[in-house]
Amino acid sequence: MPTTPPRLSLDPRARLGRRAGRRFLIEWVGVGCLGIVVILLTSFGRVSAGIDQLAYDRFLTLRNRPLLSDIVVVEIDNASIAQLGRWPWPRSDHTRLLERLAEAKPAAVVFDVLFTETNADDAGLAHAIALSPTYLPVLLSPPDATGAHTVVEPVAPLAQAAAGLGHINFEVDTDGIVRSVARFQGDDGSRWPQLMLLVADAVEHGKLQLRGGVPSRRSDAPVDARDDGTEGRFLIPFGRNAEDYPKFSFADVLAGKVQAEQLRGRIVVIGVTASGLYDRFATPVSGDLGPLPGVYIHANVLDTLLTGREILPVRAWLVFAVSLVALAALLAGFLVLSPRRSLLLTGALALLAAAGSALLLDIGRLWISPVPAILGVMIVYPIWNWRRLEMTMAYLRGELQRLADEPYLLPETPQRRREFGGDVLEQHMALMARAAQRVQDMKRFVWDSLDSVPEPILVSDLRGIVLIANHAAKAHFARLGAPLPEGQPMQTVLGGLTLVKTIDVGAASDTERNLYAHAHWPALLDPTRDEFAALMAQGVEVRDANERDHLLRYATCTNAQGETTGWIAGLVDVSALHAAERQREDALRLLSHDMRSPQASIIALVEIERARTEPVLARDLLERIERYAQRALTLADDFVQLARAESQAYVLEPLNLTELVIDASDEVWPQAHAKRIALHTETGNEDDEARWIYADRSLMTRALVNILNNAVKYSPPDTRIECSFASGTAARTPGASRVSCTIRDQGYGIPKEQQAGLFERFRRFHEAERPEVGGAGLGMAFVKTVVTRHGGSVDVVSAPGEGTAFTISLPALDDAQLDELVAPRA
Repeated sequence: MPTTPPRLSLDPRARLGRRAGRRFLIEWVGVGCLGIVVILLTSFGRVSAGIDQLAYDRFLTLRNRPLLSDIVVVEIDNASIAQLGRWPWPRSDHTRLLERLAEAKPAAVVFDVLFTETNADDAGLAHAIALSPTYLPVLLSPPDATGAHTVVEPVAPLAQAAAGLGHINFEVDTDGIVRSVARFQGDDGSRWPQLMLLVADAVEHGKLQLRGGVPSRRSDAPVDARDDGTEGRFLIPFGRNAEDYPKFSFADVLAGKVQAEQLRGRIVVIGVTASGLYDRFATPVSGDLGPLPGVYIHANVLDTLLTGREILPVRAWLVFAVSLVALAALLAGFLVLSPRRSLLLTGALALLAAAGSALLLDIGRLWISPVPAILGVMIVYPIWNWRRLEMTMAYLRGELQRLADEPYLLPETPQRRREFGGDVLEQHMALMARAAQRVQDMKRFVWDSLDSVPEPILVSDLRGIVLIANHAAKAHFARLGAPLPEGQPMQTVLGGLTLVKTIDVGAASDTERNLYAHAHWPALLDPTRDEFAALMAQGVEVRDANERDHLLRYATCTNAQGETTGWIAGLVDVSALHAAERQREDALRLLSHDMRSPQASIIALVEIERARTEPVLARDLLERIERYAQRALTLADDFVQLARAESQAYVLEPLNLTELVIDASDEVWPQAHAKRIALHTETGNEDDEARWIYADRSLMTRALVNILNNAVKYSPPDTRIECSFASGTAARTPGASRVSCTIRDQGYGIPKEQQAGLFERFRRFHEAERPEVGGAGLGMAFVKTVVTRHGGSVDVVSAPGEGTAFTISLPALDDAQLDELVAPRA
């Protein structure tokens, strides 16, 4: 079996060497623009706001943040409501709580309770507020039609006694979840800092002394409670431990059940947690904790400000730019990666975007939504692959249909069921199945054809490595004891053969060709050597180890585009042919000896008898014997000369065609003189070097003699025979010079219908009104054979009563050969 061919590469990098198609580039740019539009809409248009928020919430729950132990929560819980009565409580209860707290000396007290209505106990509560740094909230109403806010402040005595006033508004997102808080809110007429911002600013500036000291901030930016004209909004880093601050019940503190040490030096945040008072908000961790009381949200805000863990959302243009990087990487991957690797790249880019966003959120305290980048690559990938699949299907559909429409020359089995049914994809699959079956059938046909050839056949690739050897080749090399040829270089496989001779083509002699071939053997067996291509295409005769002669030839393998893909080597056993040639040579020798010798003896006897004064035999009988014997001798001589012209090797030498014609004219002159026919050979002033040729002197001279003899025989007396010359370029081989000789007589001419068989053996032409001319009909066959083997051609122009013109055209010597010819003479 043949060796495995090289695998076809599906890596598009192999296609980068050729120009990309216009349709491919247009679709690639179109898909890229679609991805940019998707990223624009998700980055600036907030189309994916809900998905962004879900991603942010999920990332927050991945890790719990450590909470400050210096923050404690005093809850107005259900137990306190049960002990102290329904809400709202008297101001005296809050007064007593503050007095209890003042005894414990907390760092600060923060109320998440509004005191907006005047009361008779306001003075006592104001006095209690002044005992400790106490911060009270204000409530800002939503902006009206003019954008102005209504501010609900604590009553004046309480506001004056408080260490600071700040807003406690929360920003609720479109999905009803609290994720961020503004440092400042209000309008141009009234702007308020966030309540916890005032506390954090006092701690950082040393106004409040915490039990654990000033916390180390992760952010270099200091807490600044000064209004800079912006909201200064930041995201709150909620965790699943958002409620894990130290907590005490309002009633327990009021009853003295909480030790002062647990409150000393800490920030006490007081707020409602009772379920019936509805001070709860949805947060990113509500899935784990449920709605979070506002007091704990404020505790987380204060913790965030003190530790510098504020999460800042980046600007939309930065999200757009980062998302474009992922899209650009995917688009570049489309150009160089396979669909499977493009899918892996898409997943990797999505994971990288998510992981990078999570890391920046946890380490850098920055929120860059990965959703635009993920949506960009996730939308672009299927659309691109859909277009690639559609283009592939269209191409396959066209190619398969074209293949199905081509006539199939091999016999096929009858179809047992309907071949094309179902949807379009099933039809394509059916076409593919038929094409695959035809390819398999054709492959089987090629193998069967090669194996059925009785001669050894070898097929190699462009490197000369044998890929296929038919059964005859394997059997041949097995008989020689050689290894199987497949997988070996052609030169190695055939290197055991011995060169006998090259096939005689062109003007070079066998001796020259053999010397040339032997000098390079076995290099000419290498099919990759271009200098031996013409020689091996014509073929060489070789001999194997079993003394059998073969004709070895190379032919090129080409694909549908005409490109060379390999070579085919064929070995034809010519041992029987050589044996037949030897038998023919023996027959020729027998014919020349057994026929010529008796006829020559007859002629000799006739000459002796004729020389006597009184001949024994009658003179007319002697003349008849002489005529018959001469005719038999001529027949034998013509037959031998024709056989020699057809089979024997020519001895080529540089000759002048004009001299050959003159020699032939001299030989024919006696017969022409007897009929008073003038022989004229054109010499003129033309350059004599243009008439030099490579030829066998005796055979070419005899061919010219045959033409001149026919001209004399078939011309009436007192006529003229002219020999003219011409030179030029061959029409079939541009650049090859030729020399021609035209022999024109004034004879009887040859009818058009008889000219077709002029060069056939034993064909003679005779008309009743013309004198009979003797001959065997082998002369023109001899002329045709000799001229053809010299690489020339013979043409005839004739008409009855107008004479006949024979033109011989032969290859002339080129300039280099003429220089070599003239140099020795010089």
